[in-house]
Amino acid sequence: MFLFLRSLFPFDAVSVAAAALWAVALYFALAPVNRRISQQLAHWLGEADRSLYTSTDEYERSREARESVNLLYASIVSTLPLLVLGGVCDWGVEVSLGHSWGLSLGMVAAIACGVYALGRQSSDQG
Repeated sequence: MFLFLRSLFPFDAVSVAAAALWAVALYFALAPVNRRISQQLAHWLGEADRSLYTSTDEYERSREARESVNLLYASIVSTLPLLVLGGVCDWGVEVSLGHSWGLSLGMVAAIACGVYALGRQSSDQG
């Protein structure tokens, strides 16, 4: 079973975890940009939905449900570039410093960017 999964998914668990930690760090650091991308994607999906309906009454009747689904899809799609960038960051660290440093620096980056996001959030409020 594990050999089949390994041939299907040829990455080791440490690299995947490190890339995910780097993606979380980038998500925290680039939260305003990610929020803007998500809103724009939701807007585009809403416009695409609107073009599928011929009747405005039918469109308005189910608009709330479709907007929430579009926002969910936009949020999921907007995190995919962060996963790719997280993988690139992990690859860069592993090439330059070694295999074990990718996970360690990913953890440090996630903590540091989380603290940065909390500071940015508190400075925005007051």
